[in-house]
Amino acid sequence: MMNLFIKSWNWQLAKKYIVRLTEEERTDLESLIHKGKVAAHKRLHAEILLKADISELGEKWLDSQISEAFGISTRTVERVRERLVQEGLESALNRAKPIRVKSRVIDGEKEAHLLALACGDAPDGRSRWTLRLLGQHMVELGHVESVSHETIRQTLKKMS
Repeated sequence: MMNLFIKSWNWQLAKKYIVRLTEEERTDLESLIHKGKVAAHKRLHAEILLKADISELGEKWLDSQISEAFGISTRTVERVRERLVQEGLESALNRAKPIRVKSRVIDGEKEAHLLALACGDAPDGRSRWTLRLLGQHMVELGHVESVSHETIRQTLKKMS
């Protein structure tokens, strides 16, 4: 009895993010695959979506079949399907944007203070500002709690 249940159970229902492409989306993806100059990850994601599609015209492949065919992990297939359902076709074709965990130490206002400090006269006994010295003065003046010389360097480079 249990065996019958397992055989009749639809594996598609187990997936949280199911790909159902319209004819127009399928056409767009197929033309993207056959175009000459397309980024490799875009072409791969388009092929993943076409294989995972469960609509009438879709190929209805399992994630394991897709991952084996393209030499990728099943998690990659899951992430592409998830992005399609949650964020749309364009987002699914492109790479995921990394999420910035840490906030910036130096924002626009602090950049202005840093620039004013760097353009001003160097402290007594010094011929010029060093990155570490600029960082120390930014902390002393209370603009930031702490800052590395590398952050100072990157900020000044960005502003020049």
